[in-house]
Amino acid sequence: MGKYLRDHPVTPRTDEEKKSIVNRLKRIEGQVRGIQKMVEDDRYCIDILVQINAINAALNKVGLAVGERHMKHCVTHAVQSGEGNAAIEELIDVMKHFSK
Repeated sequence: MGKYLRDHPVTPRTDEEKKSIVNRLKRIEGQVRGIQKMVEDDRYCIDILVQINAINAALNKVGLAVGERHMKHCVTHAVQSGEGNAAIEELIDVMKHFSK
């Protein structure tokens, strides 16, 4: 990550936010194990691809949720403290990776 995050405190996530993200990640983990079993069982390729697409969509949702929170808390704080440009540039750099 960029220099900005290392030099500034992070706004702690609420217990509800943590629980929501962790639950989503656990579901994704289960889906990945399901795909592993599908491969081991020589399941139809299209069925596997559909499940891979579902996992990608679920990961994107987690990423969007984390990004939204980052914008609402961390970037907002950075803008208010006069360091918004660095936080915005860092976020843009990360967002570019989502579009690859």
